[in-house]
Amino acid sequence: MDAAKFLRKQLEFRKQLMDRINEIHSAHSLVEIMQQIGQRIPQLFQAERITIYLADNKNNQLVSKVISGNELKNINVPINHDTLAGHCAATRQIIHVKNAYDEHELRMLHSNLKFNRDWDKRSGFTTRQVLCVPMQFQQIFIGVIQILNKRGSDSFTEQDTEFATELATALGIALYNNQRMSKTAQQIPRPSRYQYLIEKELISEEQLQQAALTAREEQLSQDLVLIRDFEIDRTDVAKALERYFATDFIRYDNATAPPYQLLERLKPEMLRNDLWVPVGVENGSIQIVMENPHDLQKQGLISFSFPGQRKLRFLAAFSDEINQFIDLFYNQDTQSELHSTSIQDILSSIDQDDEPEIEQEIKQVSEEDSALVKMVNKIICDAYQANASDIHIEPSPGKNDVLVRIRIDGRCQVYQRIPYKYKYALTSRIKIMAGLDIAERRKPQDGKINFKKYGPLNIELRVATVPTAGSVEDVVLRVLASGDPLPFDKLGLTKHNFAVVQAAINKPYGLVLCVGPTGSGKTTSLHSAIAQINTPETKIWTAEDPVEITQKGLRQVQMNTKIGLNFASALRSFLRADPDVIMVGEMRDEETAAIGIESSLTGHLVFSTLHTNSAPETITRLLDMGMDPFSFSDALLVIMAQRLARRACPDCRQRYTPSADELTSLADEFGAEQFVAEGLNTESTQFVKTVGCEKCGKTGYRGRIGLHEILDCTDEMKALIKKKAEVADIRELAMAQGMTTLKQDGILKMLQGQTDMQEIRRVCIK
Repeated sequence: MDAAKFLRKQLEFRKQLMDRINEIHSAHSLVEIMQQIGQRIPQLFQAERITIYLADNKNNQLVSKVISGNELKNINVPINHDTLAGHCAATRQIIHVKNAYDEHELRMLHSNLKFNRDWDKRSGFTTRQVLCVPMQFQQIFIGVIQILNKRGSDSFTEQDTEFATELATALGIALYNNQRMSKTAQQIPRPSRYQYLIEKELISEEQLQQAALTAREEQLSQDLVLIRDFEIDRTDVAKALERYFATDFIRYDNATAPPYQLLERLKPEMLRNDLWVPVGVENGSIQIVMENPHDLQKQGLISFSFPGQRKLRFLAAFSDEINQFIDLFYNQDTQSELHSTSIQDILSSIDQDDEPEIEQEIKQVSEEDSALVKMVNKIICDAYQANASDIHIEPSPGKNDVLVRIRIDGRCQVYQRIPYKYKYALTSRIKIMAGLDIAERRKPQDGKINFKKYGPLNIELRVATVPTAGSVEDVVLRVLASGDPLPFDKLGLTKHNFAVVQAAINKPYGLVLCVGPTGSGKTTSLHSAIAQINTPETKIWTAEDPVEITQKGLRQVQMNTKIGLNFASALRSFLRADPDVIMVGEMRDEETAAIGIESSLTGHLVFSTLHTNSAPETITRLLDMGMDPFSFSDALLVIMAQRLARRACPDCRQRYTPSADELTSLADEFGAEQFVAEGLNTESTQFVKTVGCEKCGKTGYRGRIGLHEILDCTDEMKALIKKKAEVADIRELAMAQGMTTLKQDGILKMLQGQTDMQEIRRVCIK
């Protein structure tokens, strides 16, 4: 390196050093000084680590404050000749070691000097070179700077030592002034936190003591106890705190604009736990509201959340109003924006000129503030608000618009048409949210979206992509049910069916099956049944794919076929985990069914689902899968087949007296003899007609009801199963023993006014 380059490099280094020294002198607290050193000084010396030790002359030791997690912790080193920093403090001389593990080099400095290798073992850090420089001010010893490991070199240079000495001098002055100011502040008597309230005779000292005791007992803020129990106006408490803290007191205002740039790296859970939040920037300073703006430790931790930002202004606020700010910034703002914006507004903001190119569209998806991102969020939010179970994104080849349909109450309806230009970007955005490969467009993919990361709703969506003709992909999003199980008595079971199922689930062992097509509510019904027996005395394991409904007390396992965790393997592991009750999501294969039946015969109550059309057909399906008829018949308790039919809108449905032909036709579908036996062929019999109104979206239906077919496995039924009887024989015996078919159950509910005959015929064959 020539002389000119070397000189320029030295001048640049000195300029950076002076900038860092000026920052240290302008710092307001010890924590802020430590932050400036920890973040900026190591890069200046091309070092891996720097530690500042402060002298504790009373205890003859050095103390260093380090950040560990969310706390400031102390490292104590005695001032003697046993350690490098302690030796530097004892001799007040610069120590330069090229290899901390070289015992000979250390003994050359002092016979007692050694390096404690346990520090490196605990931290995983390897110490090589060490440069220790004492800090003093006017013969007053302040502490030691310790710089570790020069990058790309075997040792620190003379210039490093020179600049470290200059830094030590500046630090000595800054730390001395900081300590002196802290002592002066401690000597000045501070007014009482609530002096203003006492002066205004709004409260007495005795009441303050009582409020403090209540706050400790209930673990509440004393401010809120004064407001709640002593009816002190919030404005008066705010004035008292404003005067006490000598800073502005901020009150909650729901019109406060969220400071998005400050919030993007902060998690709401952390803010609620630490009780602070940024509310904006004023005159170049970030405004931070916190309950105690004099909390130096918390100030130091907050400053680490805004690296590179020197100006932070700490303001006071009530603890409950801080939480209101957090709720406003992270929830209400996004939700209100989506509610106030229509999908047409978002679409109008999108440029719709040219035919899209795949690569160009994929790049556009990454912009977080784009109209496309808002549009996807809006589609999901609208579907959820409409109680849709599925969202279908259906792009077409060429210049045909993307069709978006949503399934409500089991029926698809057109939600919106998206400009064809965004047919690639739309699917790519959803893939990004689901963590799928956006470059793979030739084969189907499956994933899941935790929508809480992207929008205001705490919901999950299951995503399936399917390549279709014309090099485009369909996307189907299933809105997963969440929350508590439906109460068992709300399933809509008739009195007879309720009694049969209730008796079965209260038995100590056996097999309970719920069958029907996809989306017929099988999982909901099983969870409702399990909730009946979910007690602290009962150990319940469930294997589900996916886990949609959660219950306290259940040990629920999510299937993951990629690692070999399927229903069969989960069921085998449950048997070794001391279960009382087992629920397996689906008996998809012979192995799962066999283990389930064996489990029910060995003293466990087993719940499962199967995709069959009716309860009698379930028996023949399992026998065809290879189940032993004797074991199966002994294990089976009950089979519940079900469907979901749309409920007639209670606000616009109409009851009417059917004609003779309608009544005859209905009797034929129900079974003429049973129709008469049930007492349904009377003059008071009324049918339901759907009309349509604003509340049901002109469809005539709102919500859904369950239709059930319950097969009770009696001794006579077990005998038929052992003989491998035909479906017709099984159905005949079941009906003779009181089973109503799906269609019969639907007709009974139609006559009760819950739905209409058209809907029953749509979902039921027999």
